[in-house]
Amino acid sequence: MKACLPEQLNPSEGKQSNKNLVHQAGMMSLFTTGKKLVHLDLKGAPPKFEFLLKLIHLFADLGANGLLIEYEDMFPYEGDLKILRAAAHPHYSREEIFTLQDTAKSRNLEVIPLVQTFGHLEFVLKHGAFRELREVEHCLGTLNPHKERGVQLVLEMVRQMMELHPGSSSLHLGADEVYLLGQGEESRHWLTAPNRSVHQLFLSHVTRVAKAVRERHPDLRVIVWDDMLRGMSLGTLKESGLVGLVHPMIWDYSPVLDVESTVLLMGKYSSSGLTQLWAASSFKGSTSVHTCVPHTQRHVDNHLQWLKVAAVLPAGVQLQGIALTGWQRYDHLSVLCELMPVALPCLASCLQTLIYGSFSLEAQTRVTEILGSPSDVEDIGSLAPENTPSFPGQKLAALMVELTTLLQSEDLRLFESNMYVKGWFTPYHRQRKIANPLIAQQIQIEVTTLLQAVEPKAEEVRREMALLYPQATVDEWAEQHVSSVVAPLHSLLKDLQLAMEDMELHAPVPPSGW
Repeated sequence: MKACLPEQLNPSEGKQSNKNLVHQAGMMSLFTTGKKLVHLDLKGAPPKFEFLLKLIHLFADLGANGLLIEYEDMFPYEGDLKILRAAAHPHYSREEIFTLQDTAKSRNLEVIPLVQTFGHLEFVLKHGAFRELREVEHCLGTLNPHKERGVQLVLEMVRQMMELHPGSSSLHLGADEVYLLGQGEESRHWLTAPNRSVHQLFLSHVTRVAKAVRERHPDLRVIVWDDMLRGMSLGTLKESGLVGLVHPMIWDYSPVLDVESTVLLMGKYSSSGLTQLWAASSFKGSTSVHTCVPHTQRHVDNHLQWLKVAAVLPAGVQLQGIALTGWQRYDHLSVLCELMPVALPCLASCLQTLIYGSFSLEAQTRVTEILGSPSDVEDIGSLAPENTPSFPGQKLAALMVELTTLLQSEDLRLFESNMYVKGWFTPYHRQRKIANPLIAQQIQIEVTTLLQAVEPKAEEVRREMALLYPQATVDEWAEQHVSSVVAPLHSLLKDLQLAMEDMELHAPVPPSGW
């Protein structure tokens, strides 16, 4: 598989046409002037602070006018919540949190903090001190909504967050993917009462938390993810207590987002009284859990679909804007998704798609101008690493593309299916330490060639990554994406040597030049 940054885009798919985009004027008015938030997911690979500030300036240059910041363990929690701070690397300090906001304000970027208050609380509930607050013992993400201590816990998290964000006019309370809700012992007992459902259980917690937040901050706009609301009936939504309390953020990251169904969903929310809605798209972290390089066309297509939705909004819907999510992990305990530098060209393409109403030639030209990359849009970010960096992190992005191409090559990924390995050095041979010395030489040559291509490039990536990210992130990324590929090759070489020694032979020395 060939990695590229971004993928080759088909300009014809982005040009304005009745087939791809309808009601162009409506789309332009919604997304040219509306809120465009860049999501910073800091629960993995948190940028070093100096790099983070450079990213904020770049986001503004790219056309964003807001940040949705999901701090997780990078926030400097105090008191009993100190345990939530990151252990593998330094968290951001209070001073840095304020500097971040000052930098954003200087570029007219609104800052909206995101605090998970129901689901995806892995970074909280993994700790033994909060174990009793899990809805189900083996699910680290979902809070037991019946425990008063749990409610007070998330309210204290919100209190500390808002204390360090006094200028924020909006707050995101999360509440997505509340897995296994209703399966805890207390919930099962609660559900035995007449006319109670898991939907009502979800609503009782969310409304309680949101009301408590609004009591402390009456003018604060509260946002929640919408996925747990989608299956609720119109009547349930009307009686939910959410009307006038929260703004649902509808997320869909698919390149083939169902426009008609999404418009119908918005209509249902609007009819229930939830008229102030947000959209959420994706520029990275939504293709697969372990993707290293974004598929730019996939993400541009997702934004083109959202443009279609925005063009045919149901009456009464007040679309507040769109958050371009950039997930760094699927959850706190999963592997790292694409790092920010390698996703910046994709983010630029998606933002300009929203601003221009399509990924037109004008939008592509603007992306090229801002990033300072080659004129062909498919080459954005894939400059030779030795060239002068054109955007923050560009050198790392280019190196990662090269390394990913090597790591995903069939020769490397499928080496155990190599004719010589499959024919002369199978697990049977390795276990019994037998090998044909002539074939062993050929295997050694091929393995060494692969390692000599990959390992120096991997070391370059590590050095460059260490300039932008904590060492813990460098080590994690290398172990997940490099070691898992090269370790089997080193093991193969070791087993070859052991087989030769056991047969009282010496593995032949590779020819000169190898």
